[in-house]
Amino acid sequence: MNNKPTSMSVDGKSSGKSVTLFIQQRVRADAIARYEEWLRTIAAKAAEYPGHQGVHIIRPPSGGNEYAILIRFASATDAERWTSSADRQRLLAEIDDAFEREDRFEIQPGIAFWFSPPSPVQKKPAPWKQWLITTSVIWPLTMLIPPLFKPLFAAVPLLGQWGISHGIIAATIVALVVFLIMPRYVHAVSRWLFQPKRE
Repeated sequence: MNNKPTSMSVDGKSSGKSVTLFIQQRVRADAIARYEEWLRTIAAKAAEYPGHQGVHIIRPPSGGNEYAILIRFASATDAERWTSSADRQRLLAEIDDAFEREDRFEIQPGIAFWFSPPSPVQKKPAPWKQWLITTSVIWPLTMLIPPLFKPLFAAVPLLGQWGISHGIIAATIVALVVFLIMPRYVHAVSRWLFQPKRE
C-alpha cells in the first residue's frame, strides 16, 4: 500500500483559501479497536502542523467499517505539507495491515467535500440536492443566531456596529455549519443524497 491519493482537487496551490482534507478509510472488523487508538494518535500529530484548523471524524454506523476524516487547513499548501510528511507516512505504515483497501483522500476547497460520494459506486448528488441541503441548514441559522447576539451588541456597542455585527454573525453561522451541523446532517441523509450509479 503506497497511500497516495486516488484523486485530488486543489483550489490553487498559492491560494490562501482554507481547504478540507477528506480521507476515507475502510478498516477490518477485527482491527477497529486498534485503529481507533491509532486515529487519536495521528489526529494529534496532524494538529501540530502549520495551518491546522480542526478535525472531524465521521464514524460508521454499528456494524460498518467505513470511516471519513475531515481535517481543515488554512491553505492547500498546508494540507499538502501534512499529506506528504514523513510523520503521516510513518503512522500509516503502522496501521497498514488494518485497512481493507488503500486509504483515499482529496483536498477540496470550501464545503465541496460534503458532497463527495463516500463510495466509488455512488454518484455525486445533483446540484438541486446540494442546494436544498445547504439552504435547509443556513436558513434557520440566519433566523436563530442574530437574536442571540442582541444582548452582546447592546452591551458592547462597538460590536453592534454595521459590518462588525454582520461579520460576527456570519463567522458563527459558518463555524456551526462546517464543524457541527453538516457532518451529522449529511451522514444522516447520505442514503438519499448519494444514489448508486446506474450500470
